[in-house]
Amino acid sequence: MKHPLALALAIALTASSPLYAQESDQSPAPVNTATSSAPESTLQTSVFDSDSPLPLNYPQFDKIKDSDFAPAFDAGMAAQLKEVEAIADNPDKPTFDNTIVALEKSGRTLDRATTVFFNLVGADTNDAREQLQTDYSPKFSAHRDAITLNPKLFARIKTLYDGRAGLGLDDQGLRLVERYYEDFVRAGAALSEADKTRIREINTEASKLGTQFSQNVLAEVNDSAVVVDTKEELKGLTDEQIAGAAEAAKSRKLEGKYVIALLNTTGQPPESQLENRALREKLHKASVARGSRGNQWDNTAIVSKVTKLRAEKAKLLGYGTWADFVLADETAKSPANVNKMLGQLAPAAVANARKEAADLQAMIDSEQKAKGEPTFQLEPWDWAYYTEKVRQAKYNFDEAQLKPYLEMKNVLENGVFYAANQLYGISFKERTDLPKYHPDTWTYDVFDKDGKQLSIFIFDPYARESKRGGAWMNTYVGQSELIGNNPVVANHLNIPKPSAGKPTLLTWDEVTTTFHEFGHALHGFFSDVKYPYFTMNVPRDFVEYPSQVNEMWADWPSVLANYAKHYQTGEAMPKELLDKVLAASKFNQGFATTEYLGAALLDQNWHQATADQLPDASGVMGFEAAALKKDGVDYPPVPPRYRTPYFSHIMGGYAAGYYAYIWSEVLDANTVEWIEQHGGLTRENGDRMRQYVLGPGGSIEASKLFTNFAGHEPKIEPLLKKRGLDATTSDDAPPVEAPTEPAAESGK
Repeated sequence: MKHPLALALAIALTASSPLYAQESDQSPAPVNTATSSAPESTLQTSVFDSDSPLPLNYPQFDKIKDSDFAPAFDAGMAAQLKEVEAIADNPDKPTFDNTIVALEKSGRTLDRATTVFFNLVGADTNDAREQLQTDYSPKFSAHRDAITLNPKLFARIKTLYDGRAGLGLDDQGLRLVERYYEDFVRAGAALSEADKTRIREINTEASKLGTQFSQNVLAEVNDSAVVVDTKEELKGLTDEQIAGAAEAAKSRKLEGKYVIALLNTTGQPPESQLENRALREKLHKASVARGSRGNQWDNTAIVSKVTKLRAEKAKLLGYGTWADFVLADETAKSPANVNKMLGQLAPAAVANARKEAADLQAMIDSEQKAKGEPTFQLEPWDWAYYTEKVRQAKYNFDEAQLKPYLEMKNVLENGVFYAANQLYGISFKERTDLPKYHPDTWTYDVFDKDGKQLSIFIFDPYARESKRGGAWMNTYVGQSELIGNNPVVANHLNIPKPSAGKPTLLTWDEVTTTFHEFGHALHGFFSDVKYPYFTMNVPRDFVEYPSQVNEMWADWPSVLANYAKHYQTGEAMPKELLDKVLAASKFNQGFATTEYLGAALLDQNWHQATADQLPDASGVMGFEAAALKKDGVDYPPVPPRYRTPYFSHIMGGYAAGYYAYIWSEVLDANTVEWIEQHGGLTRENGDRMRQYVLGPGGSIEASKLFTNFAGHEPKIEPLLKKRGLDATTSDDAPPVEAPTEPAAESGK
């Protein structure tokens, strides 16, 4: 169950990023009263009218049809508006129970329907679902505004807020009143009627554009896949990868050819293996051109319109820019704090990247000389390929040596689950009796340390054309004492599916991503709040923190020993190979940090500009280039992880918030250091993490959650050490200070 404002979180899922849920600035025009005009017989027959009869209200995927969604949306919006009108028109004086708690309980049918729908749009979309998304995004925006811009309802909330000290509430109830008031104000409830009308218009247009952007990104990923004529051109790929490329071509009716599918990042994984430099170049250029090719899926006009609409909306709400508006509700609090941190990290990261590039260029020069051929300048499509060569030369191993020891289900069950059991005492049992939305998923019961059922977990690992890019967690049922729910959560990855009968062998990056996303799942499992509003409802620049901490167990010796076994022989990964993995952990960190910072700084440039500073469609790519140059991250061999036209994060929940990953990583690095200093993988440390970080959700200020756990304010040094930037910082760049993290007035 979500509070009324949380509908926007679900709406944005399809245009989002590696995370568990995405927020959007989608909202609407005048209330669309047509939402309540569906035939009565239709309104009463939806599978979403009541809780699912399956365990923990697990969705009835086998009974849900695409044709069920529109009637459920219509019925759900009509029912919630009726509930809200009753609250707003209540002749009794406002109380916590008859106003705030009543709102928390409203919208159950709509929540059930939208949660399933938007989760499926992200994980397994189709034409019917995309059309529903297009049709209903503005209606959902109008619905949200009908609630948040209702003057009588806001008056009741304001009365409670003004008198909150005398309501006799506990800390969680008091915080809930404050958050409702602040959210309504941020939605425009305190504006004049004329300004409210314009807010509705902006929200409606933004919702339509956001939907179109996300659909364009998926279409471009599929349309930009690279077609290869001969097997010889694929030299360097494994036999399994080549077979997968042949199958991908066959599915497109390109018999005898090969297709390399794209991921939504700038860099493409095959670039590290392909020996054919011309093909690497073709793959890279296909990737970076997405969304700016002048075709029907070009996103440059959408970027221009959305950023200008956001800037206008921020001004209406009393903020200088969209970044000012967004960051006021994050732990960072201001663009100045974000700029200070990113600006200090960038010189150190780029300096490291240039040092790495010198090693790569030396490798190129040496190889070309040995061949008797002229050398060439390092380009973006060369970086990953020669990085693997340098890695092998420096550490005497390459990624291919690891993969036989990293079979996917073994990583999940004997690695990820094992670490969670050792740390938190929870256990897992696969079940096959529950329906699936796609056959390539696995379902597990999750049991607490006392043996009682805690949650149900869905694991959805494989890439497919119907699935958006990236990796993320989402919630089908959120924990809430008020509603009486236990969580049902899912992890989604985009691992290439091997050909039939072949094992799924992971890269080390895919292993750490699996641990990372499960950190989000743990956040869902362990939610321990009374009110639905607070379930995992933490600021964007905090939410990645628990999942980043969970990555530490991927190479923890006892955990690794339990899962890193050869998929054919069962032999443990040799210690010397593991030692090489750990020794190389900071290798290529200049590149990794620079490509991330390029994207994070792009995001801030787009959202720290006023409307008159933002370009039209024709100037979008020029704006991007100028921003990268201004911030000192325009290093050609290392383009940003996302270019603007396929930067789904910032068209969804991470607008002005992509910095959150590195901000959260400061907390992560401090926490990892604390855990290592206090015994490592112990139940005591797990219980502490559960109590102070994972359980409270948004019921306590995010800035306090870390200090309650660690007993001190965050320091920058552990992050610099983790990223290999400490030595570079002292030699090549100004010192980096810890981020200013003032006590937040509220969580998100």
